[in-house]
Amino acid sequence: MTTTAPAAPSLARGRTAQVRLQRFGAFLTGMIMPNLPAFLAWGLITALFISVGWLPNGVLGGFGNADVAGAWQGAATQLVEADDGTTFQQYLGLVGPMVTYLLPLLIANAGGRIVHGERGGVVATIATLGIIVGSTVPMFLGAMIVGPLAAWVMKLVDGLWEGKIRPGFEMLVNMFSAAIVGGALSVAAFFGIAPVVTQISTWLGSVVGWLADNHLLPAMALVVEPAKVLFLNNAIGNGVLVPLGAQQVVADGKSLLYLVEANPGPGLGILLAYALLGVGVARSTAPGAIAVQFLGGIHEVYFPFVLMKPMLIVAAIAGGATGIATNVVFGSGLVGPAAPGSIFAVYAQTARDSYLGVTLSVLLSATVSFLVAAVILRATRKRDLAAGESGDLAAAVAQTEANKGRSSAALGALVPGGAPAVDGAAGSGEQDADVAPVRLIVFACDAGMGSSVMGAAVLRDKLRRAGADEVTVVNKAVATLDDSADLVISQRELTARARLQAPSTRHLSVDNFMSSPVYDQVVAEVLAARDGTVAR
Repeated sequence: MTTTAPAAPSLARGRTAQVRLQRFGAFLTGMIMPNLPAFLAWGLITALFISVGWLPNGVLGGFGNADVAGAWQGAATQLVEADDGTTFQQYLGLVGPMVTYLLPLLIANAGGRIVHGERGGVVATIATLGIIVGSTVPMFLGAMIVGPLAAWVMKLVDGLWEGKIRPGFEMLVNMFSAAIVGGALSVAAFFGIAPVVTQISTWLGSVVGWLADNHLLPAMALVVEPAKVLFLNNAIGNGVLVPLGAQQVVADGKSLLYLVEANPGPGLGILLAYALLGVGVARSTAPGAIAVQFLGGIHEVYFPFVLMKPMLIVAAIAGGATGIATNVVFGSGLVGPAAPGSIFAVYAQTARDSYLGVTLSVLLSATVSFLVAAVILRATRKRDLAAGESGDLAAAVAQTEANKGRSSAALGALVPGGAPAVDGAAGSGEQDADVAPVRLIVFACDAGMGSSVMGAAVLRDKLRRAGADEVTVVNKAVATLDDSADLVISQRELTARARLQAPSTRHLSVDNFMSSPVYDQVVAEVLAARDGTVAR
């Protein structure tokens, strides 16, 4: 006799693996996102001052010959050997030191702070300098490894004598222990870790080179586009594409890898298809989502539209592959990461000779994803109209089915009745007569800078119009949550991780953060708690 019982552990393991990968990606994002202004600054300086930039400047761009031009007062130089064996003094400029030292050290400091606060950040920075000077390539990957590792070691060391130091000697022990640990790890990173990470970086670069040589770069869309929709893209983008893109910029002055994930074209095409051929709330919401996604750069707004119909991932993949192929053909790329993935950010980071290729990559990817999505939506339009499909219901069912990897009749029979799904033991939405007042609501997303901003703004506006101005609504990254909030709201895919970060806080899940009944429920509960009545 056959039974389906053994499938449950495998599904649970799959869900656990997804949550762990999301947490890993969020950790990488926590190191990269706070430092994106520095990445953008480096990209702008590179676009302006390198030899093929808009305003070539040998002093700032680092290609000027100080022996010929005369030393710029106070400018740093380095001794360079020419092809003919002669040597000359060349300006260091801003581009090289920023990508070699500034950006990796900022990443390491951010990673160290996540693990062990300010003290961890300092030790992480000291240790990472060892891997920087011990390598010949930009050490983004090294900073992501050594920074958190050094902070973790410092945390372990601090734990050895926590509470055991005699009063009056705490500062002495803390200062010297951090200095000794940081210095020792810096030397260890120089000799032990730098060669390994350098080899890994070289190998990853070789993989990208092999894909390019064999005309297979568009195949990256097969991994990146589904990962984006499932919020697993941060491990790929921040862990691989950003470091490799930086190496390519140093070597070639630009990189198409920065546009693999940030290209707004695939999402734009899908949203346009919904605006023309969608039904119900999806069709009415799509035009507003277009502005947020394409102009604002918050790509998360089109994920629920894909999850309503998982087949639309084909449209996203086709559009993404088209964009990559276009950049390959035209040899176009960006000089730095486009963050957020707005068309404005894309153009701001576009290399001087790449505007045509980048523009076509966005337009063609949007066109292809629109055409594929239009065919899919048109084929199912009659069925959707007959079913009176609800956006939230369809999104919830499609999202769960996508996570499972197959359709489910049981999921299709679920009828939430317009009420939001409540995570775990958070409750059904009803409150006891003795309701605790709600003072702080946190809307959490993966990076704390995308969908959480939109969700917080929508909820804040609803509370203001309801006269509940006393409630504070903020947005945070899931990794930074704690139990200080009265309520945490997050996307359904991220709620499991949010509960791990804030286990004692009540959690609510949303599917479409732009128009979810969760917000109306929250407003009703806030008013009920304030008035001492029961919210039903």
